Amino acid sequence: MLNRRHFFKTTGALALGSLLLPGCTSSVTNQAEADTEGAVADSTAEAYKNLAAPGLQLYTVRTLLDKDLEGTLQQIAALGYVNMESAAGSKGHYYGMQPKEFASLLEGMGMKLRSSHVLLGTQLPEEAPLPPEFLTLTNGMQQLVDMAAESGQNYLTCAYMFPSEHKTIDQYKRAIELFNKTGEACKKAGLGFAYHNHDFEFETLEGQRPYDLILADTDKDLVKMELDLYWATKSGNDPVALFEKHPGRFPMWHVKDMDNTEKKFFTEVGNGTIDFKRIFDKAQVAGLEYYFVEQDQTPGNPMDSITTSYTNLTKIIG
Repeated sequence: MLNRRHFFKTTGALALGSLLLPGCTSSVTNQAEADTEGAVADSTAEAYKNLAAPGLQLYTVRTLLDKDLEGTLQQIAALGYVNMESAAGSKGHYYGMQPKEFASLLEGMGMKLRSSHVLLGTQLPEEAPLPPEFLTLTNGMQQLVDMAAESGQNYLTCAYMFPSEHKTIDQYKRAIELFNKTGEACKKAGLGFAYHNHDFEFETLEGQRPYDLILADTDKDLVKMELDLYWATKSGNDPVALFEKHPGRFPMWHVKDMDNTEKKFFTEVGNGTIDFKRIFDKAQVAGLEYYFVEQDQTPGNPMDSITTSYTNLTKIIG
């Protein structure tokens, strides 16, 4: 970004030049514009240079993981993905393995576990008939934090709030209180805590926008945001505007694209309508540390979709 002092120095010189040197304004202006463009380009290049390697939210390939955990992970590593975010599968957290064991499996393939998704845990049984031993933030928060710390991952992330969990503002306030407590527990364990959005958080409820409430009432040092670029965009919000309003609050992103149909459905990164280049240009403003390709549903084999997304994404970010 252009240095503010340099900006005023440049524009001041321009004003003086226009008074003293009639006929030379155009060349001075062109030089100033070139300086500005160069400074912005340098800042953008620096932001891209510091980007982490592409990551994957493993929920995308959940059916394949259930059939062949190690074989699927090997294929993901071969594609070039490095940073992983797990989601509990049919065998539970960490795909039925011990946290450290699962993290070691990834590391042996040249990958790293960065985050894992967990649930709030106050949903109705019919919304998610979880077994009694399944850990959630409401029923086993400290155990989840301890497991995350054991794995060596960087973040523990609340993945979703079921419809019964976000009907009122009071429910959001109770969730926010739990998020702050979880963030404190995570900090003590040496990791971070984040909340992953969908679109409903941006809908007005009782005169308030819940996503704004979460940002305002959670401790910014304890609770970060994993911004799902698809859901934010689909809900009519600009990710860049969110970054600029809350700089440094978005260390993780879900990178998924939106197709050009009336349904605005999931599609492979680079095959849809979201301008990811514009968003990644603001990675430093967001405080980005890790970004994960995710596609909740794929038209065919999920491996084909994540291959396309990886190829397109690496072109977008250079």
